[in-house]
Amino acid sequence: MNKSELVEVAAKEAGIPKAAAEKALSAIIGAVVQTVAAGDSVTLIGFGTFKSANRAARTGKNPKTGAILNISATTVPKFTAGSAFRAAVAPKKPAAKAAKKK
Repeated sequence: MNKSELVEVAAKEAGIPKAAAEKALSAIIGAVVQTVAAGDSVTLIGFGTFKSANRAARTGKNPKTGAILNISATTVPKFTAGSAFRAAVAPKKPAAKAAKKK
């Protein structure tokens, strides 16, 4: 699903025009990006948490030449799915009943 498809679904579910749904989605995405870029986290209970994470400097290897190269430290965005989101994506299978002893 891309952004325009998401806007279409949001507009239909909320009963609002597509233009309003697109404006709201863009505002939400902008707020999340701005907050995470500032070093804070955004938590949506049940959905997940957006935050920034520090990635340490490390050495890598050029796959074409095999040459060793240094990769500098950087900050990257990170998303951790919430419990309700994880459960919706991969529902737990019912536990097998223990065999009864006779």
